[in-house]
Amino acid sequence: MALNWTMLSPNRSPVPLPHEMTITTIDAGVDLTLSIPDAAPVGNDAAGGSGGSKRLKALGKAWLTDQRLIFASDAASASFESLSVPLHAILSTRFEQPTFSGNFLSFEIKPSPEGGLTIGTKAELRFKDRAMFEFVSLLEKTRERAIYMKRQSAEEEDGLPTYTTPGESSTVSLSMATPTENPPGYNA
Repeated sequence: MALNWTMLSPNRSPVPLPHEMTITTIDAGVDLTLSIPDAAPVGNDAAGGSGGSKRLKALGKAWLTDQRLIFASDAASASFESLSVPLHAILSTRFEQPTFSGNFLSFEIKPSPEGGLTIGTKAELRFKDRAMFEFVSLLEKTRERAIYMKRQSAEEEDGLPTYTTPGESSTVSLSMATPTENPPGYNA
């Protein structure tokens, strides 16, 4: 979602957001590759509209919190320093199990305005020295919960309007609790 926007402490760990809880940490051996199209894909094209994409790769650490997936490179000299992706901005995930190489997680990211990414950005996450299935399972469960909580909060904000009975309305006349006039715009 945002490239190089994560606030890092002097030991290169992320500064948590308010009310953010860390679920798991991968302390070393995380390989992240980003494919950032030059422009948004058009139709069924996989690459950007101007014909190319930028590939960035870094080795570092990863954190999964209840709000976001965070990556920080080991060295400031890497092609990028950090990546912070809110869980609801992960559009799709795919756990790949190739025959002749290690498992990896592929996911598409919804970019934020001025975040350094474009529509169609894809990432590949690999672990050098540990199994990945447990992390992918945790990520999927946490992501589902984050999306559910975001929908719940949106529903609470978009409450239904207050209901008024026809008897309280000043423009409708009633006869034995039945309206005697047609609704506005109704011609019978």
